[in-house]
Amino acid sequence: MSYAEYLAFERDSEEKHEYLRGEVWAIAGGTVEHSRLAAAITGELRAALAGRPCNVFTSDLRLRVVETDRSTYADAFVVCGKVQRAPDDDCAVENPVVVVEVLSDGTEASDRGEKFQHYRRMPSLREYVLVSQRAPRIEVYHREGEGWVLRDALAGGVAELPSLGVTLSVDAVYHDPTA
Repeated sequence: MSYAEYLAFERDSEEKHEYLRGEVWAIAGGTVEHSRLAAAITGELRAALAGRPCNVFTSDLRLRVVETDRSTYADAFVVCGKVQRAPDDDCAVENPVVVVEVLSDGTEASDRGEKFQHYRRMPSLREYVLVSQRAPRIEVYHREGEGWVLRDALAGGVAELPSLGVTLSVDAVYHDPTA
């Protein structure tokens, strides 16, 4: 379907769908752990960026990679400065500085591979963050020149996001007050 048809379909749908060059597929609902981790990292980012000209967005807002004709719903992303809406989608953003995906069994391969290939085409993107559900581990891919450098942060450590001047405590992201 065309992107305009996708937008009309998405407006009328009770489910979320991703889009890639005419193909559309539903996004599965997340687990309790997935949702808790996405909310935790969003909260930590908002707190760390308080008073700065940056917005933290959730998976309620689409990301649009115009160059590859891909639209997706990242678990969280950060835009600093003016939000640039996609030219063909007023409800999608095309200029994140940081994108966060919480890994799940069903999405991990795509998040590490195909989806990351699309995100890398966004000139604004500086860090791509993967949050594990299996163990306290945050992986940060940082753009350096033409390539990407991976830095792991484990329990007791911090995940550094140099583009934002922010460090995130792994223990704070994984803290479960009910455990």
